[in-house]
Amino acid sequence: MLENRAYLITGSHSGIGNAIARACLDAGARVAIHARTRDELDHGLAKLGGEATGFVGDLMDDDTPAALVEQTVSSFGRLDGLVNNAALIDRSTIEDVSGVHLEAMFRVNVTAPLLLIQAALPHLEESPGGGAIVNIGSINAYCGAPNLLAYSASKAALMTSTRNLGDALGGRNVRINQINVGWTLTENERVLQRAEGRPDDWTDHLPPEFAPHGRLLRPQEIAAHAVFWLSDASRPATGQVYELEQYPIIGRNRISTR
Repeated sequence: MLENRAYLITGSHSGIGNAIARACLDAGARVAIHARTRDELDHGLAKLGGEATGFVGDLMDDDTPAALVEQTVSSFGRLDGLVNNAALIDRSTIEDVSGVHLEAMFRVNVTAPLLLIQAALPHLEESPGGGAIVNIGSINAYCGAPNLLAYSASKAALMTSTRNLGDALGGRNVRINQINVGWTLTENERVLQRAEGRPDDWTDHLPPEFAPHGRLLRPQEIAAHAVFWLSDASRPATGQVYELEQYPIIGRNRISTR
């Protein structure tokens, strides 16, 4: 499905990003993963059995996006697709949000993806089958929980950027689409929930209004959809925001908990 194509996936040492890397490799692609530290990168490469290459870079640094693209092209001789998965996920409310927090959130979740697209674009335009960009967003882009103010705002900005670029790049042999994912059970989510006081078996006691199927989404499920949007099977769609959740976002009737 992705035979002989080359992809760069940010924030891919674990969780959704690593699952996307695995799915791309299984579909025949060559994959470059990315992590913020060497230890994280080694962990991510080990999970992939040494089948991928990888690069270290801090997306808080404006020079990192171009460097990641350059290293990927140097390794593979081409770049056919980009997955903007890396993101800061942190709590904030209107009472405690700060300028420093907002700047960091937007730098990683919005600025870095746009700079990555900017650097990748000349190579994606030369892709024989046409380049593809997949932004990993969140259903929180539509509103978000009260304690996800900065994160939700950043994902909303990414969503609008996706739609804008879908229009702007329509005639340039490059498609861009976004997956707005729902609550997904990743390693980081387990750590976060435990840090906030949930018991080890918290996944066995999920409110049905948030998990009507009795469980959270799995990274592998997100990955399968990402491969579809990277592949020719999703052509010619571009500028689309795809909601990957267990229930409709609009017109939702919450399941009674009584």
